Amino acid sequence: MFDFLKKENTKHHKPKFGLKELLHYVGPGLLVTVGFIDPGNWASNIAAGSDYGYTLLWMVTLSTIMLIILQHNVAHLGIVTGDCLAEAAHKHLKPWLSKIVLSTAVLAAVSTAMAEILGAAIALNLLFRIPVKLASVLILALILWMLFTNSYQKLEKWIIGFVSIIGLSFIYELSLVNVDWNQAVRGWTTIEFPKGSMLIIMSVLGAVVMPHNLFLHSEIIQSRQWNLEDESIQKLQLKYEFADTLLSMIIGWAINSAMIILAATTFFTKGEHVSELGQAAQMLKPLVGPGASIIFAVALLFSGIASTTTAGMAGGSIFAGMFGEPYDPDDLHTRFGVTWILVIAAFVIFLIRDPFKGLVYSQMLLSVQLPITVFLQIYLTSSERVMGKYKNGLRDKILLVAIGVILTILNIMLFIAAGKG
Repeated sequence: MFDFLKKENTKHHKPKFGLKELLHYVGPGLLVTVGFIDPGNWASNIAAGSDYGYTLLWMVTLSTIMLIILQHNVAHLGIVTGDCLAEAAHKHLKPWLSKIVLSTAVLAAVSTAMAEILGAAIALNLLFRIPVKLASVLILALILWMLFTNSYQKLEKWIIGFVSIIGLSFIYELSLVNVDWNQAVRGWTTIEFPKGSMLIIMSVLGAVVMPHNLFLHSEIIQSRQWNLEDESIQKLQLKYEFADTLLSMIIGWAINSAMIILAATTFFTKGEHVSELGQAAQMLKPLVGPGASIIFAVALLFSGIASTTTAGMAGGSIFAGMFGEPYDPDDLHTRFGVTWILVIAAFVIFLIRDPFKGLVYSQMLLSVQLPITVFLQIYLTSSERVMGKYKNGLRDKILLVAIGVILTILNIMLFIAAGKG
């Protein structure tokens, strides 16, 4: 699919740097954004706000900055080489090593998809009282239909629409409560570690920086390729990509912040501890009103649908990349990867007795795999053989390695803490 787009764009597009062209370019970043406003983020953010008020907003800021750097870097790989992260791993790593690395990424994609499907199923349960397991099957069928019967352009428009609905939902929710914006600004800019907060801090970080998004961004950014042979156009691509990434990540930062602020103004001020999404929706009714509870569930539903769609795309990209192929819904490897990753993810939900624990365990698996993907990305984008003159400079390399080390340490701590819990 993306190879076809690249050929067409090479023939017909000679972009100029301007607002109109920039707006036309925006899209890939927003598909990545839905991955870090998914149901896992909702659970982490609501717990952070209900337990610590505005205090942990700084973690959303810090993790978003890390995410911008990592997503910007991996998108460069897609633009410069024409390969996604999985294809590049297949091409530039030893065969046995690439199979191991990409197999762990497939497992992470299953774990991610399980959490996304489960979140959407919980939303259907809240809205229509459909049992969670039956709702999971309905969501699975809907996502497979969306991925295999729609073009990338249509999916992109749908997901941009879903993100808009989620954003508007939280604007409405915030309009119903009294936000202390001075405390919010202080929370965004002041680093604090309240007693007992490390597990939630690491959960917020782990829910923002996710391995499947790194594979996804390097793939879908190629839908905006025009001409890899023309150096001036390639440089323009890199500028547009950064603007798209920055804008999209800021939108994600705002929505994640809104989740914490909503929990802080409703649950924290009343001394209510919240650890589950369904519990949060039910508790909003007496505190804010029944309308807020319904809007919350609707936004959760669209979040689950959108993030499951992009998780399926990421899984298909990883699986196809194991064979050195790009994501293509008409190709057997892509179809097999998307279908079985989503089917296995839905099947796992039937084995889980406690949905909340299911979300926790899925985050634990992501925590183990994340450093593998991050250091794979750093290795490839720092290689002159892979990137040519666009390889990471010394400053970028130091910054990326520092982020990789921090993510590794924090995610290991999260894994150990969750295991003890």
